[in-house]
Amino acid sequence: MADGGARAACVVVTYDALPWIERCLASVEGLETIVVDNGSRDGTVDLVRGSFPDVRVVDSENRGLCAGWNTGIGTTGTEHVLLLNADAWLLDGALEALVAAADRHPRAAAVGPRLLNPDGTLQRSVRGFPTVWRLATEYLYLRKLAPRSRALNAFYGAGFDHDSERVVEWLMGACLLVRRAAYDEVGPFDERYFMFSEEVDWMRRAADRGWSVVFAPEARCVHVGGAAHGGRLFRENVSGHLRYLALHGRPGEAERARRLLRASLLVRGRLYRGERGRLYRDVAAWLGSGDAESLIA
Repeated sequence: MADGGARAACVVVTYDALPWIERCLASVEGLETIVVDNGSRDGTVDLVRGSFPDVRVVDSENRGLCAGWNTGIGTTGTEHVLLLNADAWLLDGALEALVAAADRHPRAAAVGPRLLNPDGTLQRSVRGFPTVWRLATEYLYLRKLAPRSRALNAFYGAGFDHDSERVVEWLMGACLLVRRAAYDEVGPFDERYFMFSEEVDWMRRAADRGWSVVFAPEARCVHVGGAAHGGRLFRENVSGHLRYLALHGRPGEAERARRLLRASLLVRGRLYRGERGRLYRDVAAWLGSGDAESLIA
């Protein structure tokens, strides 16, 4: 981690991050690392301070993931900052591969690795910027008709082989190497997003300023996925779509998305039983309680 480690610092935001935080921090040992804790009550902070004395811990009120990212980035001064989820860990050589890719792409605002599930299978992390149609292909299950078709699955990077280094629209934020020069120009992550869509918003703002995002498959990172929220923040996910479209979409696009999402979740609420069906019905009810502008106010 010699060269990459001298040029990057790592920021990990935690909230009840056991049992994965130990493996996460061990994977970046030797790298300047800041843990921003959003009020963990499960012993996360005690474990970090006891097992990783070189890691700096910043205690913070829970204002969401990207607020934690901004706090952590603000305490560093390196050329790059590695944003690493608490339920993710780098595999050997990943940081060096990310930094090398950033050097090959000097206008890359962020570089992301190949994400793997804990069983070693590919976790598809390439995405397309949200539009009403792209959300329809996901929430109406249209992408399942032709998962490799860009027409029906552009939201999930259809047909992307995850084997080639290339510029993409945006990447999942489980592990991202962010270039400080881009962060300083684009500005901090928008803290109106509590969780979900904060990375796509920032990458869209970067793209609007002429920066790019690069997928670097030689770098590998394992990501558990959902460990911090267990699917309980589905409404935040939906709200993030609306906020993104209100900020970056065409006039009226967020409201059209609200209607689409509500209709699709009403159908899902009837199709699914148990907790999953209840979750869909609850979010559909929330979407029916006002227009897009009032819901994200």
